Amino acid sequence: MTKELLIRASRVIDPSQDWDGPAEILLQNGKVTGFGPSLSTSAAVPVLNADQGIVVPGLIDFHSHVWWGGTSLSVKPEPVARRSGTTTFLDTGSAGAGTMAGFHAHIAQQTDLTILAYINVSFAGIFGFSESVMIGECADIRLLDARECVRVAKQFPDFVRGVKVRVGQKAGGDQGIAPLEVALDIADQLGLPVMSHIDFPPPGGRQILDLLRPGDILTHFLRPFPNSAVDSQGAVKAEYWKARERGVLFDVGHGYGGFGFEAGEAALDHGFPPDIISSDVHVLCENGPAFDVLSVMNKFWSMGMELPDVIRAATATPAAILRRPDLGTLAPCARADVAILDIREDATEFVDAIGVRRSVDRYLSCSEMVVGGHVWPTSGG
Repeated sequence: MTKELLIRASRVIDPSQDWDGPAEILLQNGKVTGFGPSLSTSAAVPVLNADQGIVVPGLIDFHSHVWWGGTSLSVKPEPVARRSGTTTFLDTGSAGAGTMAGFHAHIAQQTDLTILAYINVSFAGIFGFSESVMIGECADIRLLDARECVRVAKQFPDFVRGVKVRVGQKAGGDQGIAPLEVALDIADQLGLPVMSHIDFPPPGGRQILDLLRPGDILTHFLRPFPNSAVDSQGAVKAEYWKARERGVLFDVGHGYGGFGFEAGEAALDHGFPPDIISSDVHVLCENGPAFDVLSVMNKFWSMGMELPDVIRAATATPAAILRRPDLGTLAPCARADVAILDIREDATEFVDAIGVRRSVDRYLSCSEMVVGGHVWPTSGG
């Protein structure tokens, strides 16, 4: 571990502190111990000069699948982290009550990265997900044991931060809205939020949103038709506005089918940005179209979302939802997680979940990162 490190940057964007400008950050023994325009330190402290990049808190991918080796859909977190500057992964539903102990022991406890989980309402978690086998874990109501889910979640109070449920034709078969009702009952017992997936109807978005509580999350809300937040005229549907007004949160969850440029552009044009930008990275999208959270952030930056707002949606906002004030920030006492992003002035194309392409002439890449005080090599520069 690098016991002491001073990062000196011409531009730091830390939305948790409303900071966008030059700054120095002092890291000691895995924590941030100083932040400001000019810090007084010993001449012996190593300095990392980041004058050519933008320093941000380590990114939080709020929707990912990293129970590698335990589920067919999951990917190894470290390669994704190194190319994107992601220092925290929230795995949303790969593990259920029957597999959570293994996920915690064999993945979360074996890495310097911060790995957290939303427990799947289904006992088995997401167990049948590949190019050749696709079985929704909520299609069999016998797998939805509320008491067992609560019992296991209480065994991992610092690890399990919410409840994940996948409803829709593919994930829930003919169960309709019932898995969400079970998930909400579980979440109420635990005092935790629910993240609800949405895919092909039934149920429809209105049915799901009517049940979600303040602080609950709808993911894939910018998916292409059907069940998109945007109607045929390009307007955000009334039920989405009403849900946001009462405190429901909206997550991108790009993945293999969860984001379309048409919906994203329309939502931003109408003043309905995502609360959370996430990748939903898994085996079917880790090589495109989602890749990682930085790739998804680039898409929203290219659509006109202001860069500090893009960074907020992958740092400060996810940290607040996770109730982890030590993450997603460069303020003193935070965990020493840092990403240094370069603006690449190169022409490239971005692709959404249905193959729609957008050409851009700039994008962010990760050149350097620090994970819990360790300087990590990257592969995204």
